[in-house]
Amino acid sequence: MIRRRTLLAATGAGVLGSTLATGTARADATITIDPSANRGVWEGWGTSLSWWARALGDQDIFADLFFTTDWVTYRNKSIPGLGLNIARYNAGASSWNQTASGDRMVVSSGIQPWKRIEGFWQDWTSANPSSSAWNWNADANQRAMLLKAVQRGAISELFAKSPMWWMCKNHNPSGAQQRFQDNLQAWNQRDYAYYLATVASHARENWGVDFVSVEPFNEPSAEYWHAGNVQEGCYTSRGLQKTLLSHLRTELDNYGLTGTRIAASDETSITHALATWDAFDAPTRALVDRVNVHGYEQGTPPRAQLYQKIVTDAGKGLWNSETGNGDHAGFSMALSILADFRELRPTAWVYWQAMDNNPNWAMIDYTPPTGTGVTPTTPAQPGYVRPKYYLMAQFSRHIRPGMKILATGDPMSVAALDEKTGKLVIVVANSGSTLQNITFDLSRFSAVTGRPDGVVPRWNTGAGDSYTQRSTTLNGKSVTVPVNARCLQTVEVDGVVA
Repeated sequence: MIRRRTLLAATGAGVLGSTLATGTARADATITIDPSANRGVWEGWGTSLSWWARALGDQDIFADLFFTTDWVTYRNKSIPGLGLNIARYNAGASSWNQTASGDRMVVSSGIQPWKRIEGFWQDWTSANPSSSAWNWNADANQRAMLLKAVQRGAISELFAKSPMWWMCKNHNPSGAQQRFQDNLQAWNQRDYAYYLATVASHARENWGVDFVSVEPFNEPSAEYWHAGNVQEGCYTSRGLQKTLLSHLRTELDNYGLTGTRIAASDETSITHALATWDAFDAPTRALVDRVNVHGYEQGTPPRAQLYQKIVTDAGKGLWNSETGNGDHAGFSMALSILADFRELRPTAWVYWQAMDNNPNWAMIDYTPPTGTGVTPTTPAQPGYVRPKYYLMAQFSRHIRPGMKILATGDPMSVAALDEKTGKLVIVVANSGSTLQNITFDLSRFSAVTGRPDGVVPRWNTGAGDSYTQRSTTLNGKSVTVPVNARCLQTVEVDGVVA
């Protein structure tokens, strides 16, 4: 994530160029849920841990807020836990030491100290992870939040924004001297794959963390990775990506991590993801178990085209592994999620950072720490819960891992069925300017019994509600709810059999 912070903050709720963001009012509507239209089994919701966990990862309250569905008291208010179940751990590329050969990291003029993530392999002179060249005490706070998330039931993915600084041609983990230049030294290509595999192995053996996947890239085709950049990052040409993916599979297998999947390439946009996939030959594609893509593309990105190529044609998994925007109200985020369910059809959706120092991007904001080294001069200060948090709760607290995603035939809604418990979840948005009474037609299900008292609970965010529970009643095989303008509502119907 980089230049979008200013770009999307300026556009706000108008970030989506599709009809989802037009704000055109609909008449009262009937939406039919089709249990035969299986859109896949849901894997979950998540967040990347850097940079917020580097600052605040030692605090249990944020693990409870983000990685449980408990109600948590925060700033003297009871807050619904989001129930995220995916934690993306960022293996750092920075360190402040001098190597045995006298080398030191070159620091970008644009990077804030709190955006430097301390890596583990800090001196190239020894590849032995038990030697003093490796510091397994590094990155304490982010590691702490990773463990807290896993202890609360989350799965995890290991990813990196850059190779360790000493692997880079200019020793700068923010990018090469010029744009569109590979910054990984040729003789360190295998080392980089070995580094990631060693971190994954060490995590399994010593932290009790079994990463489900490893992703060696972060927006590798983007133009903004250069020596003056504001974060860690590394341009990686598609030819070099092929080489690194092969090395990574070998190194993971060497550690016995044959079940650890490889994800690639976390491109910044769906258009970039398509171009990268098209550039991969058959042996390279065979190495990739899941395609990760970021959701920062404006306008009408070719979501359905990527789904067709990756899932239908290639049989691979597909995650929206990072997204976010600067719409303070957060409604455009909700519309993006609905568009992804309809067209991209990933099995997981990950927000960039659940906590952010920019309140327009944040679910919970915070003031970053100060200082230039590992230990901050002044600690980070957590801030306020922002509107995005409650909009995310409408999805993440109700559409849970293992549920089957169903088609609704309506661009403003998504449905998910828990076949074991018979619970049907429907999330619907009203992007118009007037209240709509929306009826959900469940006649295609073989049984819809509901609760014994006939009550159907619903939750509303918007129009003065943060996350407010209300109710309606079941009418045979249909249920009707009133949805105010610019509101998101979740409905749960029990006793549903497909």
